[in-house]
Amino acid sequence: AGVLSHLKETFTHTPSYDMSPAMLNVLVKMMLAQARECVFEQIGLSGIRNEFFTLVKMTQEVAKVGEVYMLVNTAMNQEPVKENIPYSWSKLAQIKSDHYKALAHYFLATILCDHELQPGDDEDQQEKALSQLYDHVPEGLMVLAVLKDKVQRKQLGKAHLRKAIVYHEEALRVCGLCKKLRNIEVLQEVLTAAHKRSLLKYAQQETEDDFLSLIQAPDVLPKTEHKIETIAPQFSKVKVKDFFHKLGPLTVFSAKQRWTAPRTICLHHEAGELGFSLKGGSPVQVYCLDPVCSAASAGLKEGDYIVSVGGMDCKWLGVNEVLEKLKSVGKQPVELEVISCQDTPASLHSKSATYSMGMQKTYSLICLAMDEDKMDQTKKAPLKLPFLSWGTKNRQKAASTLCLPSAVAGSSQIKKKLSPFTLLNTESSLY
Repeated sequence: AGVLSHLKETFTHTPSYDMSPAMLNVLVKMMLAQARECVFEQIGLSGIRNEFFTLVKMTQEVAKVGEVYMLVNTAMNQEPVKENIPYSWSKLAQIKSDHYKALAHYFLATILCDHELQPGDDEDQQEKALSQLYDHVPEGLMVLAVLKDKVQRKQLGKAHLRKAIVYHEEALRVCGLCKKLRNIEVLQEVLTAAHKRSLLKYAQQETEDDFLSLIQAPDVLPKTEHKIETIAPQFSKVKVKDFFHKLGPLTVFSAKQRWTAPRTICLHHEAGELGFSLKGGSPVQVYCLDPVCSAASAGLKEGDYIVSVGGMDCKWLGVNEVLEKLKSVGKQPVELEVISCQDTPASLHSKSATYSMGMQKTYSLICLAMDEDKMDQTKKAPLKLPFLSWGTKNRQKAASTLCLPSAVAGSSQIKKKLSPFTLLNTESSLY
């Protein structure tokens, strides 16, 4: 969450919406909610004792988890974030909110149903602890009176169990609506087990006078003793290395250049001579290659970039450092890894097709088909229109590079030599 907060504050020029402040704000809330969930799981990892004050603490903690996931779900469903959040993410946040709210009501019902006030118990402490769980109690009820009256305790406990069952059923319903979540078996098992536990608890409190239980369970106030804070990244304390460093200097090895695959050249020294010179900075480039040397015979070309010498990366080394590596091996053969920058296509014939959308220039099939020397001199050649004439009147006499002439169905066979332009009409096939 701290890293995402740092990006939100410093990374202002976002290349895509997933790095926008609104999206990062939602992701920060999601991370903090997961941290809150981890805190609750850590508290209950050793087991939850069925004791009054322990259950009060767990009720408040789990209610807090349900609250933060509710806020996450609300944030995920706001425009324009809603259009960029996966459907399963928002639904899982809703499921977790309902699930943990249900657990809060279940724990509170357990307090009321299983722990009657005994003569030796501290009434004031229990009243204070129970009062902290409510914003308000149902009309006509007092917290101390509920603790002392067995019937009121049971009725309020069953009201909380009914609310827990409703939340559990809603979580299961939402989970069933999402195909991706529906296929997660562990999630289904957890939700189903919690639902069955609440149903079993409610069945144990069943009596014949249930139709008189009209109390509506109030909401549980969330509270936590564990504070969660975002921790900003401490860049000064962590030594890192740019993971793009292995690519070499970005001024050379950029996406704008087209490189061949690395080639291995086995270099043999000839009377202490390499047969070529080196130039450039990092990386070095082969220069003044002797065409009859052993390196040229092995496949080395002038203009190649040396990226490795004897298995050692040298993309960041200069001329002197590479020469020292080559001299250090003595008369032993050494393997070089070189790459070549692919040549740009040479300029083509003046009658080549147009250059468009970064595609390489190619000769027009129509231009290649034309043979001006063999053209019938008796027939007046039609006026040649430019290739880019695409008006409605000129479509029969103009052609694109990828428009191939085809025979027209039903047309009579013409024995005379015709210009390729005369075969292109409105019924020609266009590819």
